[in-house]
Amino acid sequence: MTSAQLHAWGVGRAVVSRRVAHGDWQRLWRGVIALHSGAITWRERARGALLYAGDGAALSHSSAAFVHGIVSTPGPRIVVSIPAHRAVSPQPGLGLRRRRTMPHAGGRIRAVGVDATVLDLVHELDSEDDVVGLVCEAVRVGVLPGRLLLQAGGRRFLRHRDLVVNLLGDEGMGIESPLEHRYVRDVERRHRLPAACAQLRERTGGRWIRADRVHVGLGVRIELDGQLAHPSGRTARDTWRDNAVLIERSEITLRYRWQHVVAEPCETAAQVAAALRSRGWRGRAAPCSPTCSVLA
Repeated sequence: MTSAQLHAWGVGRAVVSRRVAHGDWQRLWRGVIALHSGAITWRERARGALLYAGDGAALSHSSAAFVHGIVSTPGPRIVVSIPAHRAVSPQPGLGLRRRRTMPHAGGRIRAVGVDATVLDLVHELDSEDDVVGLVCEAVRVGVLPGRLLLQAGGRRFLRHRDLVVNLLGDEGMGIESPLEHRYVRDVERRHRLPAACAQLRERTGGRWIRADRVHVGLGVRIELDGQLAHPSGRTARDTWRDNAVLIERSEITLRYRWQHVVAEPCETAAQVAAALRSRGWRGRAAPCSPTCSVLA
């Protein structure tokens, strides 16, 4: 509650100061009071930030992403966007963004919509891997790719626009992780390897399995194991799946990790090409540079 609201109810500044000093109430932000002495939750602090920021304010960026379930932690600051014509004094722990046009905001705790929030975060990221990870996670939690594409096209300024469009458009269908993005870009496309079918779901050995990328008709599968997903390498389930597709389909599985895709993309491309040629592919991998190891 704001000090102005309390004053309107007949509670003067002296009373507020005394209750805060005694620990009965707590000051969240300048002029914003929590009328209890218990632990302050993040959402209480966020609502207090909106009261402090005033008319038209909405949670945005990392704070809105937390509300929408895109990120698991809200970050160290409450981030609030305000209309550009308004002035709000900075406060410790409060991040302010001024916007000429405020995007749609709503919800039980007023926050910028999920699509605009994703693009806000994309614009502030430096790493392409971080952009891919964020967009993939947003889609996983239910953000509609078509709607996100529409908003991306409507923004006058947006860093990584081409990357977002490629990820969400037909060209990027099936990419579900930064590692997979790098594989498609640096191994498959830069070396002119045939495009694989992404995220293929099949029933094998009495179980439903899904492969990251499958060269249908050539019997070669690519599995991309990020360190977070497989901290100790291939899991027991992975081993069962590789054995099952080999027995039932006579298909081989090639597994790659960050080291292979990021540090050794040319060597990885050469190995994939060798596997494809052993299964009947008549093409050849194209070198990405004069020193590319596929030439060997």
